[in-house]
Amino acid sequence: GIRPLSARQAAPLPSLPHVPSLSRGSQLPRQRIARARRAAPDTGTTYSRDLSSAPRLIQHKNEAFWFYRYLSIVYDHIVNPGHWTEDMREDALSVAKLDNPDLKVVDVGGGTGFTTLGVVKHVPAANVTLLDQSPHQLEKAKAKAPLRDVTIVEGDAEDLPFETDQFDRYVSAGSIEYWPEPQRGITEAYRVIKPGGTACLIGPVHPTWPISRFFADVWMLFPKESEYIEWFTKAGFEDVKIHRIGPKWYRGVRRHGLIMGCSVTGTKPRAGASPLDLPPIGEVSKQSNTNPFAFLMRFLLGTSAGFYYFLVPVYMWIKNLIWPRWLPGF
Repeated sequence: GIRPLSARQAAPLPSLPHVPSLSRGSQLPRQRIARARRAAPDTGTTYSRDLSSAPRLIQHKNEAFWFYRYLSIVYDHIVNPGHWTEDMREDALSVAKLDNPDLKVVDVGGGTGFTTLGVVKHVPAANVTLLDQSPHQLEKAKAKAPLRDVTIVEGDAEDLPFETDQFDRYVSAGSIEYWPEPQRGITEAYRVIKPGGTACLIGPVHPTWPISRFFADVWMLFPKESEYIEWFTKAGFEDVKIHRIGPKWYRGVRRHGLIMGCSVTGTKPRAGASPLDLPPIGEVSKQSNTNPFAFLMRFLLGTSAGFYYFLVPVYMWIKNLIWPRWLPGF
């Protein structure tokens, strides 16, 4: 069945100095984590609606809700083949430590259940919980036979309706780009897993090519690898690592950004909530967070910008077919 989300709030966020990007499978040094925590000031915020350098028009709960209201109809047939294939899913989940059939796993922002299908290959469906804020996406998940025994919950990734220390593993794929406060969502990931548990977050990477960067920043959140590391570290995770992924036909190219470009993992060192205190939540799922005109403009312009990223994988696929592998510059 579908359960409603909870409504939890908290108090001021310390900011953290920049932590450099990690390469494939590398680890953040413990000494650097400790120095960053000691240097963190006592105040700050994780939430803003900056319309200047990176408006990210769909990185908001209402806009994302309606975006998926229509995208859910074709999501598995149009989005996944270009950005999130089965082999990418297996590669991304290879670092999630789904290594025991007794594990209790939560898939946050799981949408139509594509990632959950990968999880239940390793863990019985009865031990898996799938959460998403979109009832339209969840209806697609409920229709998939392998997910029949999965617990399906309607709720907010930034305000999880679960007990502290409830799950052994946390998985989230293709969801953080719509979180208004990514730090809050990762702090919630820390809270709901048990000590010694692993969180695995799979998400976009920021483009470097100017045209792609423009459309990415207008559409939604494409974090830099260094930002993922900062968010995990601030939340209290240890042994933080990044595992790079991408469609095979991109040949490792990352300059256009990737909607699914990395799998970030961290281990929870001790029981309880995150040591990071946050201010009250900025947006509540299914509540109006802007006036209707602003919402409509954000939705239309953001969706238009997102269309660019339906064209990029097609372009890269065609380029892969015709560009000789021996020729540099791909």
